[in-house]
Amino acid sequence: ITSSAAISACAKGDEWEKALQLYGTLPLIAVELGTITLSDAISACAIAGRWQNAVQLLGVMMQSEVRSSTVAFNAAVSACEKGGEWEKALQLHCLMAHCTVELDSTTLTATITACGKGG
Repeated sequence: ITSSAAISACAKGDEWEKALQLYGTLPLIAVELGTITLSDAISACAIAGRWQNAVQLLGVMMQSEVRSSTVAFNAAVSACEKGGEWEKALQLHCLMAHCTVELDSTTLTATITACGKGG
């Protein structure tokens, strides 16, 4: 929980690089990478508009034993929206339904906004 709180604080402080650095050290200290920790790291990337990093971390989440979450997907979709990657945002939106991750109003808003900016 402490690691997740630190990553979340970095995200709120627009310190995405520090959040990713901290996230990167977690396996070295044998901290279990949970849904909240990964979601916080993805959110840090989203706040900074670092869509590539957000999508990469979402991929880590999906390939691991960690349960994918609506919060994590929403953060990745938001990062894509901020980065002008409307097609990637739409792909993630569709992937959520395929992975049986619940879509919510944040998902829809971020996806619509991303598509609106794309064309």
